[in-house]
Amino acid sequence: MEEVRQTTAWVAAHASHVTVDPAGIEKVVESIGSSIPKVHWDFEGIHFFDAGPLTVQYLLVLDALNFCFWPDDDLDYDHLARGLKEALEKDKSAFDADRLQKYTGLQLRSLLKWPRPLPLEDERIRLLHEVGLELEKSFDGKASNLVESCGKSAAELVTLVTRHFPGFRDHSVYRGRQVFLYKRAQIFVADLWGAFKGQGYGEFYDISSITMFADYIVPSVLRQLGVLKYSSALASSIEANRVIASGTEEEVELRACSVYAVEKMKELMNKKWGKQVLSAELDLWLWSCGVQCPSLQHHRTLSIYY
Repeated sequence: MEEVRQTTAWVAAHASHVTVDPAGIEKVVESIGSSIPKVHWDFEGIHFFDAGPLTVQYLLVLDALNFCFWPDDDLDYDHLARGLKEALEKDKSAFDADRLQKYTGLQLRSLLKWPRPLPLEDERIRLLHEVGLELEKSFDGKASNLVESCGKSAAELVTLVTRHFPGFRDHSVYRGRQVFLYKRAQIFVADLWGAFKGQGYGEFYDISSITMFADYIVPSVLRQLGVLKYSSALASSIEANRVIASGTEEEVELRACSVYAVEKMKELMNKKWGKQVLSAELDLWLWSCGVQCPSLQHHRTLSIYY
């Protein structure tokens, strides 16, 4: 997690397309006050939860597939979470490791009750196969065994996930330096923490080590709040809905500067109010603000990482 913080801070210090505005951070922190508006993890019952190992299996599958909805205007995260939940409620073996290795695109669509090909469908199937194969090979088929092997450390679980599942290795090269982001690996940890309310499979003594989850929505919200400022060329590209290629300076800066900005918001809140605020909590609040504003324009990048 220190690599995520250090490398994203380096990008923020050298960025030319995205700027983090300290005055904007102060203004937002003042407006929030001493406590972040509470957002409940379950989002009105869209997730599967049975308080046991099956929930862990569900969350790993969910976060393996949790990326790139925007090419289909009708598809969003809720469809994925609820579709997987309903599939598991109908068939408790739906996410067994051996079955994950055999899904086809058509079967995944059927599972989600989706009428047409999913964005990056071949990649989603590849990642399902990867998860099933590695779970079977290294964890007796169970994501709960993966979680139990982390010693209740959020940082260690991110390390394990990225070590065992290449599809979670979310990093880029920016001006000759490697930049680590690990959005989906971190959100898996945060989902466990939120679902189990910090107990059992969701108990992590270092949950504060997790950063925000660099995606499409949060940078747009941070810009709207005045925390991020874009160059005129980048702003024009986003407003015109032009695709920004994965790994370009603009795309890496959008994500890395968001991580850095939220870390600075957290530090200021902790200093100002004398209480521990988590980056995961800030992210959840910012993300929920974004999804409640359908007119908010975000950058468009075809990526398996977010």
